[in-house]
Amino acid sequence: MGFFERIGFVGVSANLITYLTGPLGMSTAAAAAGVNAWSGTVQVLPLVGALVADSRLGRYRALLAACVLYLLSLGMLTASSMMPTASSPPSASSPARLILFYVALYLLALAQGLYGPCGEAFGADQFTPSDSDNPTAPAFRSSYFNWFHFSISWGYAIASAGLSYVQDNAGWTIGFGACWTALALCLAVFLLGTPTYRAKQPADGGTFAETVRAWAARVFVRRKDNTPTERLLDSQPESGGGLVAKLLPIWLTSLVFAAIFSQVSTLFTKQASTLDRHLGTATGLVVPPAALQCLTNITFIVMLPLYDRVVVPLARRLTGHAAGITMLQRIGASMATSCVAMAVAALVEVRRLRVARDAGLVDLPEVALPMSLWWMIPQYVLMGLAGVLGQVGLEEFFYDQVPGTLRSVGLALCLSIFGVGSYASSLLVSMIDWATRSKGDSWFSDNLNRAHLDYFYGLLAGLAALEVAAFLFFANRYVYINKAEL
Repeated sequence: MGFFERIGFVGVSANLITYLTGPLGMSTAAAAAGVNAWSGTVQVLPLVGALVADSRLGRYRALLAACVLYLLSLGMLTASSMMPTASSPPSASSPARLILFYVALYLLALAQGLYGPCGEAFGADQFTPSDSDNPTAPAFRSSYFNWFHFSISWGYAIASAGLSYVQDNAGWTIGFGACWTALALCLAVFLLGTPTYRAKQPADGGTFAETVRAWAARVFVRRKDNTPTERLLDSQPESGGGLVAKLLPIWLTSLVFAAIFSQVSTLFTKQASTLDRHLGTATGLVVPPAALQCLTNITFIVMLPLYDRVVVPLARRLTGHAAGITMLQRIGASMATSCVAMAVAALVEVRRLRVARDAGLVDLPEVALPMSLWWMIPQYVLMGLAGVLGQVGLEEFFYDQVPGTLRSVGLALCLSIFGVGSYASSLLVSMIDWATRSKGDSWFSDNLNRAHLDYFYGLLAGLAALEVAAFLFFANRYVYINKAEL
């Protein structure tokens, strides 16, 4: 199910910046800010979707609703792509097309708001031991999250490479239609498994408003009394404060990592679009810029089995920990890796700008530079490795450190890190664009040969180094809820 869902969703999100700067005629800075803002919404809405699922709908019905919304939104996107484009900028001459496009795009975000926290939590419910203090629980849980991401990485790879090629060469209507077909298959597979599911029931306690108030009271302030509407958190073995107070430092110190990760689908793609993308001289094939994102997914596909079957057993012998290393150690390693990835990206961009100057192509942005796109492989692979450690580690951590009946909310808290990180990246891009444009060429000029993405990547690398230091400070003082993780 997750495989088909990723094909459908990533088929839109991976190449979104190309659609905005192409058929919709936006500037690079505006498109990057728009994609980051939408990505932030995609990652923040799961907080609402998770609360609705855990308190009222249940994860099964939330997933069913998500699939229906997916089909509706992708159908609307397909229809919007069929509307004619005028010779003048569509943003000025085609308001109907823009309205339909944005309504469909944010319906897609709403669908992801339900699917994001519930899909993974629903799967974990089927395989994770019910006894969280069982010494084998961390190993079971960690293995599930590793293999879940292994399967959806195939969907990411097919969507970012295959569907982006279809969209660039066969047309956006066919590409969006293929996304709709993938989600139809997703719904069919989900329904076929219905008789075998071990579904978690939603907490039964009064109206939705009462549930929200009870959840907020127990999360933010420790309460000694249990009313019927507080059953949602009865299983929480709290000590010394609310959940948010306990998890907030980890959440905050992960935001730079999330902001860095958002560059893979925005500025990395624009950077690749300026390079020589021919796949050999004999084939005549041209690699779509968004297709390079599949390198991140290939890294997931290769590294997750190695991590689960080689690294974890070796680390287990050295540490005695059931999962090899703790969840926070895994997250800290990912942050350090993302710092290195940004430093490498800055160096590659320095070379790209030098090639543009040496070739006399600074003022010819439409001409591909005599520099192979394969120069960008290291930064994509490093970001993939950071994702193997960080994305999976954060999801496992926030799933494990909340009560069993709130695990969709736990995963939503994790997804909100990437949402707020995308918003932060969008705000940072907009502020820097405004500040630098007033003094000459923007760091994010539409002509990337006059831009300074190298400065921006260097800034992110510096922020990542500070983030690692802050994370280590808080991680060393964190006390795990589950005894098996100690």
